[in-house]
Amino acid sequence: MGADVPGGSDGPRASAAAPLFRSGPDRDNARGMRNTWRTPLVILACGMVVLLLSFGLRSSLGLFLRPMSADLGWGREVFAFAMALQNLIWGLSQPFAGAIADRYGSGRVIAGSALLYVLGLYLMSAAATPLDLSLSGGLLLGIALSGTSFPIVLAVIGRNVPESRRSLYLGIGSAGGSSGQILMVPASHGLLAGLGWPDALVMLAASAFLMVPLAAALAGSPISDPRSREDDGPRRLSDAAGEAARHGGYWLLTAGFFVCGFHVAFISTHFPAYVADHGIDPAYGAVGLALIGAGNVAGVLGCGALGGKYSKKNLLCLLYLGRALLMIAFLAVPVSVTSIVIFSFTIGLLWLGTVPLTSGLVAHIFGVRYMATLFGFVFFSHQMGSFLGVWYGGHVFDRSGAYDAVWWVAVGLGLVSAALHLPIRERRLVRGAAPGVRAEVRNHVPSPPGGGARSRSA
Repeated sequence: MGADVPGGSDGPRASAAAPLFRSGPDRDNARGMRNTWRTPLVILACGMVVLLLSFGLRSSLGLFLRPMSADLGWGREVFAFAMALQNLIWGLSQPFAGAIADRYGSGRVIAGSALLYVLGLYLMSAAATPLDLSLSGGLLLGIALSGTSFPIVLAVIGRNVPESRRSLYLGIGSAGGSSGQILMVPASHGLLAGLGWPDALVMLAASAFLMVPLAAALAGSPISDPRSREDDGPRRLSDAAGEAARHGGYWLLTAGFFVCGFHVAFISTHFPAYVADHGIDPAYGAVGLALIGAGNVAGVLGCGALGGKYSKKNLLCLLYLGRALLMIAFLAVPVSVTSIVIFSFTIGLLWLGTVPLTSGLVAHIFGVRYMATLFGFVFFSHQMGSFLGVWYGGHVFDRSGAYDAVWWVAVGLGLVSAALHLPIRERRLVRGAAPGVRAEVRNHVPSPPGGGARSRSA
């Protein structure tokens, strides 16, 4: 049924033409009517599949370390450097990808980055020199990942759900990446065994293209998404960035996330080789990564649910401490199929539960309007840790023939990160104070079952 037009004596003709002349609120309402199919559940489902593909494909690359290095006559440091460069470029690009998504819409960023993902994997299949690998698997895939990963996708999800359900939805969305590790790693291993590494990478490139049409459901920006318009945060990106830079907890959160990157990148890249180095069937390296993904599904869902009820920073502290203790236990026993299976699934429970908790803290403290950008800067630190974890693993192995030193560095970093999260003040910034009066800050205390939220002044 058409909209009413003042003086609408032209009847149906005027009604039909009216959309051409809508402006301001009327145009926004018309756009909203066209986007009614983009419900929170549709956005969540499509976001999960994008993360499944993006993170699943990325997690599979560690399987190519040994065959590519052996076939092309490289030491492991060559492949490790390309993957480290990928993480570095990913981190450097992430804040810019977040800012572009916040300004022009996440759908455009995801679709364009997905096409770069396809190109990077295809060119990686034709790599003949270390430079080829660094440019394809390092540079191109690094940029592609910045536009198809957690900060971009979770920001869209976070902007489209109420705060009471945000932590849970962020956990469910993060589980998409974990599902990718379960599904894509075994599939990639099968392709690698059946086709060889060049053709396997071509097939992975084809699967990356599926992210392009899914980007339509993830379109939108802080200007158009409903929860962002209700946010009382800064209207300008520069103000939001300055606000975060003056917040001590933001820096502690950023430093702690560096450790997560070191752990995840080192294990996902070098664990298959570590398994084979101990005389165990290389297939168990792929099994280990898949078990990490399986544990991760439960871990991120659990952390997402718990983050809506309990202190997120305390949960992060326990998570990093648990990682350190688990690695100590793994190093204390002989490497066997049993120890690999137990370690893989258990570390999976602690794997990316950091993501819904860390992104949830950013959204809780600063609001969702510029979540993609602010979490993008935190994620930059994660990728600096990833760069170091991947490169240092290859560097140490080529010089010592073992990964032991890297494992113990990972243990120490886990203990440091656990301590870093303790001083964070888990408080929402409340803006809108009168000029010259400091904005009020409140503690947020999770609601008891059946009760309302409680708060107290700082």
